[in-house]
Amino acid sequence: MVTKEISGIVGGEKVNDFTVADGKLEVRISEYGAAVRSVVFDGTECVLGYDTVDGYVSGGSYQGATVGRYANRIGGGAFVLDGIKYELDTNENGKTTLHGGAPGFRFKILRGETVGDSSVRFSTVSPDGEGGFPGEVRFSVTFTVRGDALEIRYEAVSSKPTVMNFTNHSYFTLGAENCLDTLLRVDADAFTPTDDDLIPTGETVPVDGTAFDLREAKRLGDGITSDHPQIAAEDGYDHNFCLRGEPRAFKRGAAEAFCPATGIKLVCSTDMPGLQLYTANMLNEKNGRGGRPLSPHGAFCLETQFYPNSPNEPSFPPCAVKAGEKFESVTEFAFSRA
Repeated sequence: MVTKEISGIVGGEKVNDFTVADGKLEVRISEYGAAVRSVVFDGTECVLGYDTVDGYVSGGSYQGATVGRYANRIGGGAFVLDGIKYELDTNENGKTTLHGGAPGFRFKILRGETVGDSSVRFSTVSPDGEGGFPGEVRFSVTFTVRGDALEIRYEAVSSKPTVMNFTNHSYFTLGAENCLDTLLRVDADAFTPTDDDLIPTGETVPVDGTAFDLREAKRLGDGITSDHPQIAAEDGYDHNFCLRGEPRAFKRGAAEAFCPATGIKLVCSTDMPGLQLYTANMLNEKNGRGGRPLSPHGAFCLETQFYPNSPNEPSFPPCAVKAGEKFESVTEFAFSRA
């Protein structure tokens, strides 16, 4: 079942929210940033958010947002493709492109339309050169709720060769006050360490014997407080895990999270090669939904994606797309209760 309602005005334009429900799962998505505003499973709110659309406009943490044209970071705010250097918008520290730069999708109204009785598709057109990226990109993201699972499907076509990387930036709580007691398993044998600007060094390092070894479920709080220099430097995880399997093959159960306080389990499956685990280390906003402060380690993000800075790292799975070539990717978040 899909319902629609006006939720606010942004830049003089009406913004609608769509609610998609099936079984025990109800998901609310805004046209502003195609942001997931709420995920209620079996009566429990499972993500952070804001009370109003204005919160998503002014907030600085990408709550629930659809992220593009390139999710995560591109070092130096530039990349070379087919011998041409493209200078990008540097919206982080004046030298890094984060989540597509200042013109990224999180700041756009993506108009929604109902598709069947269980899906909503949000669409936008990113002009050639927006944020410095080549090609006019026609983009859509479709949210489908079916059998207590949320499927997110990304589709895009560019008029020129370009790079693409899309993800969803929901902050999962699974009903808990913070993520410290959450048990997380990630199906990855390696991760990509970063420099002081959170740009991958280009290495893929085995997780064996480190706090990054989440091949068996571990309490996130134990990893966050570990003395691993990569984690200590950021007060938690903000790293890409190299998922097992072929880079663009579908990976069922790429990550699993369990909240002991509520008994809710979340299984993340994807066809992307990487998963960015972010434990909300820098989250610090006063006015979350219901007046709840958005605080460090108050939630966790599972951002399925190409590796950060892939346009500048030939050894990473390729993220370039040819002109006219259709890009497609799908991620699923399935919920259950023990």
